[in-house]
Amino acid sequence: MAYRDLRDFVRKLEKNDELIRIAAETDPVLEITEITDRSVKAGGPALFFERPRGSRIPVVTNLVGSERRMNLALEVESLDEIADRVRSFIDVQSPQGILEKLKLLPKLAEIGSFFPKSVRSGECQEVVRTEGFSLLDFPILQCWPQDGGRYITWPMVITKSPETGKRNVGTYRMQVFDERTTGMHWQTQKHGADHYRSAKERNRGGKLEVAVAIGADPATAMAGILPVPPDMDEFLFAGFLRREAVELVACKTVELEVPANAEIVLEGYVEIGELRTEGPFGDHTGFYSLEGEFPVFHVTCMTHRKEPLYLTTIVGPPPQEDYFIGHAIERIFLPVIKMQYPEIVDVAMPAEGIFQNLMIVAIRKSYPGQARKIMNAIWSLGQAMFTKVIVVVDHDVNVQDSSEVVWKALCAIDPERDIQFVLGPVDTLDHAARCQDFGSKMGIDATRKFTEEGLTGRWPDEIRMDDATKKRADAIWRQLKIGDPKKK
Repeated sequence: MAYRDLRDFVRKLEKNDELIRIAAETDPVLEITEITDRSVKAGGPALFFERPRGSRIPVVTNLVGSERRMNLALEVESLDEIADRVRSFIDVQSPQGILEKLKLLPKLAEIGSFFPKSVRSGECQEVVRTEGFSLLDFPILQCWPQDGGRYITWPMVITKSPETGKRNVGTYRMQVFDERTTGMHWQTQKHGADHYRSAKERNRGGKLEVAVAIGADPATAMAGILPVPPDMDEFLFAGFLRREAVELVACKTVELEVPANAEIVLEGYVEIGELRTEGPFGDHTGFYSLEGEFPVFHVTCMTHRKEPLYLTTIVGPPPQEDYFIGHAIERIFLPVIKMQYPEIVDVAMPAEGIFQNLMIVAIRKSYPGQARKIMNAIWSLGQAMFTKVIVVVDHDVNVQDSSEVVWKALCAIDPERDIQFVLGPVDTLDHAARCQDFGSKMGIDATRKFTEEGLTGRWPDEIRMDDATKKRADAIWRQLKIGDPKKK
């Protein structure tokens, strides 16, 4: 059964010794970040700050900042279980005959059970405030010394397309300007920015309604982060992950729905054409993203539980909690990528690559130029288009082992022959780009080369000991009691 809400998952973490409560008073300005950063980098637990300075509302950080907690969040032993479920749903051939069609009925029924479900009321509206409220009542963090202010870092920002009415759920940082306004960091290529542009083109003024939900069961809380296909509802995929529909309740003052189990909900609007300077912000790149002009969110109504929790996350020098979210995305969506490009064996995005800077791809190569085909394919896939460097290796390279990748990739390339550069869209946060949102990307073909690709000699065999010798050596090795050598 899915977690009912955030506090249900907190109880699960405590039961599994994966959460520590901190009774000492801690400052949301810098101090909570420093403690959380140390916990993440030490492989430590989730943190529950009971007494944040200036607020009666507890703060929860580092919720899924380890592989074990991510597995607990998604209620699996391994992320591969979810990948297998994804694979089973997309690997449905056109059924032949009545018996084959009947076999699909349970699967279709299961899909139907994931669709978001509207309910009349929810815990997120136990308290409704349209007057006398302030964002400053919440323990919103200033994470790093040069940040432009306090930031809401794990919101579910909900909007509807003015053209189609389709809902979007995104996670965008929100700088708190004052008691009732924040920035809305809609980067150019994000769906929230699309809705804003559509409203601007249609209305040439006016307002775009926005709802922001903070804190929910972990699968729902991650809805705005997951790179689901453009036509899929993020809450539908959250329902797939939690194996139970996300319950949604209508907002009080805007025509949008929010998760009924959310801790806090902010309702309001963005005034079309109103921009304000936002930033700097210590970002997931490990550097500050600089000031920019972004839309302003006006909060007109606040609803929350009677005793809410404030869920937030820290980004900054890697690794951080977002690495484990990114790793889950990598494993969960690998079957979708492999469905389109079956030669792909595995994909890895190392923590130091901060999502968009490095992707390592192993392929089963069959023809000349296949590695370059895969580079271009990845640069055409949704958010993967921002990948600055793609390294393509052969199927027998373990892309999850960075030592093996560096060794085999560097041995496999002739730099002039095997490196290509392309121009295209880059992440707004890429401070090294020649200009915002546009720059160059690099692909490295580190696969074995065919003669058609310029190889004039013979590709050598990798050094491997024969199995018979290794078997004879095993008995002697055990007597030496030296320990297990690193195996390649």
